[in-house]
Amino acid sequence: MAAMRYADIGAFMMEVRDRKGIVSRALEFTILTAARTAEVLGARWNEIDGNVWTIPAERMKGGRPHRIPLCDRAIEILDALPRGESEFVFMGSRAGSPLGAAALLRHFHLMGHTGLTVHGFRSSFRDWAAETTAYPNHVVEMALAHTVASGVEAAYRRGDLFEKRRRLMTDWAAYCDRGDRAAGGGEIVAIRGAS
Repeated sequence: MAAMRYADIGAFMMEVRDRKGIVSRALEFTILTAARTAEVLGARWNEIDGNVWTIPAERMKGGRPHRIPLCDRAIEILDALPRGESEFVFMGSRAGSPLGAAALLRHFHLMGHTGLTVHGFRSSFRDWAAETTAYPNHVVEMALAHTVASGVEAAYRRGDLFEKRRRLMTDWAAYCDRGDRAAGGGEIVAIRGAS
């Protein structure tokens, strides 16, 4: 899927934050959590507990529950959203329905970003983590809710590296918050305790 260069994320995030409305907040939340579009649009209030979003197994591509540590900005987004009557975090225009994926893509294109996809921000996150941080591959892959390829490794890895992923997602949010200063990117950042 076509993705934005991670070096351009900061300027893009400034543009998204300047826009009002639930679609902009859903797009920003999607980028900050590196979650799949369907996971974000289907998010329900009962899945959020403080600074943790737990997506149930039935809504995950891999069929296993996935905990996502929420950065401060993601929590701000949630706190500012109307709770209303809907169980959905990102409510659509029809009562009791979530925002649709077409609305998110249309909004993205209205911002002048044609030829790219919302899902591509997961690739932007992956490239950023690989090229500018010292986080191990398995931590980044777990943040993306990818399944472990090796059957042996999967048999022995029972934890979800949550605290390491919390640091990773906090660093991603800080990178996204850099505005146009992120242009060029590419510097390697040694992350404390990333191993």
